Amino acid sequence: MPRLVELVYNPIHFASSHCCSLGTWILHMIFLDLTLASLKQGAYSLKAWKFFCADSSKGAGYFSKEKNLFITFVLGGPGSGKGTQCAKIVENFGYTHLSAGELLRREIASNSEDGAMLLDTIKEGKIVPSEVTVKLIQKEMESCGNCKFLIDGFPRNEENRIAFEQIIGAEPNNVLFFDCPEEEMIKRVLSRNEGRVDDNIDTIRKRLKVFAASHHPVIEHYSKKGKLYKIDAIGTEDEIFERVRPVFAACEGAQ
Repeated sequence: MPRLVELVYNPIHFASSHCCSLGTWILHMIFLDLTLASLKQGAYSLKAWKFFCADSSKGAGYFSKEKNLFITFVLGGPGSGKGTQCAKIVENFGYTHLSAGELLRREIASNSEDGAMLLDTIKEGKIVPSEVTVKLIQKEMESCGNCKFLIDGFPRNEENRIAFEQIIGAEPNNVLFFDCPEEEMIKRVLSRNEGRVDDNIDTIRKRLKVFAASHHPVIEHYSKKGKLYKIDAIGTEDEIFERVRPVFAACEGAQ
């Protein structure tokens, strides 16, 4: 029996048959623990890779070749009002609204093998691989008869952005950024009080800090490419939508 296999299945016999001292046996057990942890991580990576590769026969660029896609990324911190404005855009311009966070939650709630993998990842405090999130978005886009998409809260960082463009094979046509002062966002999040235990001032400030740090490179990237529309997110819902409307009216005219 190979030593590693014997150590895994019969550690006491391993110690006696190989005349190990207590110290040596402990070292072997530490090695075993590290090995099993590595194998577990490898199994997780394999699952993520299988998820990523699933139904990839169409390949990158499928959408751009088969559909006349129009993609809008919608970015903004918690309390910026982007969700409300997405609903108005859907109502007025016929876009399909895709929320990356909602797609992840739905996959987890489905109790599928992939959902279980995602739940384990989140429980362990790990970041869901960008490829996995993009594949969920891709799956939803493929199953939708529409070709106009609002992708809400994504990309969160440069890694997300690169993964999306590589897997989907297309860049967004435009990017909305709802620009709202920090104090106003804090006030809105606290006032909506939807029962979230993390809606306290300190936690909200941390969320806003993380948002600013991770999204800044994405916002800068699309600003340089001339695709960014910065929307003043102060005012009533209707006032803000009147700033959003011309962006999509112009897009409709250009199509």
